[in-house]
Amino acid sequence: MALIANRKSVMTLFSGLTDIYSHRVRIVLAEKGINVEYHYVDSDNKPEDLIDLNPYNSVPTLVDRELVLFDSQVIMEYLDERFPHPPLMPVDPVSRARSRQMLYRIQRDWYGHVDTLSGQDESGKPEARVALRDALSTVAPIFEQKEYFMSDEFSVIDCAIAPILWRLSSFDIQLPPQAKAVYNYSERLFERETFVSSLSEAEQELR
Repeated sequence: MALIANRKSVMTLFSGLTDIYSHRVRIVLAEKGINVEYHYVDSDNKPEDLIDLNPYNSVPTLVDRELVLFDSQVIMEYLDERFPHPPLMPVDPVSRARSRQMLYRIQRDWYGHVDTLSGQDESGKPEARVALRDALSTVAPIFEQKEYFMSDEFSVIDCAIAPILWRLSSFDIQLPPQAKAVYNYSERLFERETFVSSLSEAEQELR
């Protein structure tokens, strides 16, 4: 594995075209302005390099010299530490732990429904659609308090939330009027040049 990684002259990301976990990593890369070589992976025809590098044969997979990472949250935190400016996570341990805890909750409470909605099995999608809509509507007041999610600065939490909101229409989810703050927050994110540059062509067509 090390020999394959060492052949990579620049940082490389194996990414799905519409994979939501790949998308949030690409947002971090764009925010950091990192020079990276993208390899977009067809799920039905994965390259041999990916199979050799990642025992799970999954995306996203990041290759940085001899290092290979294949969990999106691990990749996001690594990039923030490797390229500290602009910071996307707090520096102090307490605030950093709170950010990780919030990322964990987003993963458990929201991404579980996203995984169902992104899958092939149609049976659980109606329930997942309602659950995600209600979850976002419930926390809508939080989006009114700060410019970004519970912060005046764009953070790794926004990197995790933005891909979900971008896909709501493709999931056939319409938020109720009382969730207007979520839409306002979404537009702030979607107008960022870094977010626009993070989109694959296939993701641009989702909306």
